[in-house]
Amino acid sequence: MTSNEQPTNEQQDMEVLKIATAGSVDDGKSTLIGRLLYDTKSLTDDKLEAIERTSKQKGYDYLDFSLATDGLVAEREQGITIDVAHIYFSTASKSYIIADTPGHVEYTRNMVTGASTSQAAIILIDARKGVIEQTNRHFFINNLLRIKDVIVAINKMDLVDFSEDAFNDIKADFEELMGKRDYQDQKITFIPVSALKGDNVVNRSQSMDWYKGQTLLEHLEELDLQDIYNVGTPRFPVQYVIRPKTEEFHDFRGFAGKVYGGELSVGDEVVVLPSMTRSKIKAIYFYDTEYQTAPRRSSVTITLEDEVNVSRGDMLVKVGDLPIVDKQLTATVSWMDSNQLTVGGKYVLQHGVNKALAKVDTIDHKIHPDYSGIEENVSSLNMNDIAKVRLRLNKPIFYDRFKEHRTNGSFIIIDSRTNHTAGVGFIE
Repeated sequence: MTSNEQPTNEQQDMEVLKIATAGSVDDGKSTLIGRLLYDTKSLTDDKLEAIERTSKQKGYDYLDFSLATDGLVAEREQGITIDVAHIYFSTASKSYIIADTPGHVEYTRNMVTGASTSQAAIILIDARKGVIEQTNRHFFINNLLRIKDVIVAINKMDLVDFSEDAFNDIKADFEELMGKRDYQDQKITFIPVSALKGDNVVNRSQSMDWYKGQTLLEHLEELDLQDIYNVGTPRFPVQYVIRPKTEEFHDFRGFAGKVYGGELSVGDEVVVLPSMTRSKIKAIYFYDTEYQTAPRRSSVTITLEDEVNVSRGDMLVKVGDLPIVDKQLTATVSWMDSNQLTVGGKYVLQHGVNKALAKVDTIDHKIHPDYSGIEENVSSLNMNDIAKVRLRLNKPIFYDRFKEHRTNGSFIIIDSRTNHTAGVGFIE
């Protein structure tokens, strides 16, 4: 069976919008997410009953929507969120995943984890406190990870009498912070909200008629996923070589994987890395259907016109669109392990499907994620540190700079002694 169409969302991974959230303790992040779930009717009946029951037991005259997301006993006892939680909900037009991350400096690694695969972000600011040091850190991480659409939700507007002046003062302070970023393609949207009362979360506020913009959900609903994904040149890392052991498909040899960054079509001239062998795409399959084009983020099987040697970990790229092939690289590394990263230390670097042995050549400098500067003469990194690091590998990998290709420009660092993911890197 053949088709000239592209694989649809129903046939492929569901096209969803993943949103990273960040906020300081008591900024109302859990309440905001709970309100979003409640007003979109995404809470199950038993969850809603539990919220109503617990709110009444606490003597509240309102529903405590933070109970919709704080699933750990320790979180409820301390009143803070201590890990990355993923919350799923859908509307008629989109599906969403919210990566709910803690905001303290000691949880920098959690923020990086939550934002690393997100396309949009919500930064919460308490209207009474305004822009604080942690706001700087939250914005720095979203800038570092090239999040294209950032919503600054100025919360608890009910506690400042829904003041337009208070909103504008915070907006001006944040705009000053925006002048320090190095990623200019971000769109920043300011929305005044009261998560507790529901103002401008899903429904428009009756108390802030001075605000003419969209509600939080309206903004998310209108985001064009094509615009906010970091689109680059197509990269096709081979996950698996398919050779069916059946008589019918005796000569079939396909290469399964996921297309990142762009699209690939039948007839495209491609280069196989690392062998540099050339061929053309003969066919593109999704299960038993043939397609003319494989769009970005589609999982497909590709066959080539020539009998070339391709193995798991190889990469197909278009002729003329080659990535960098090298055994040395410089990256911004976020360290996530309790064991220090040290100069001279040896680790396993995993870049997509490929693994390579890596040695830390130098730590150029440590970066203070609150925009307060850098720290030089550093010989080791502790958990939650971010630094510019030079690595030397035992074999070449084929990579792009992170600012040009989010997927092919990032990697993880594995401690071979514990097999733990010890850090993540973004290639410069």
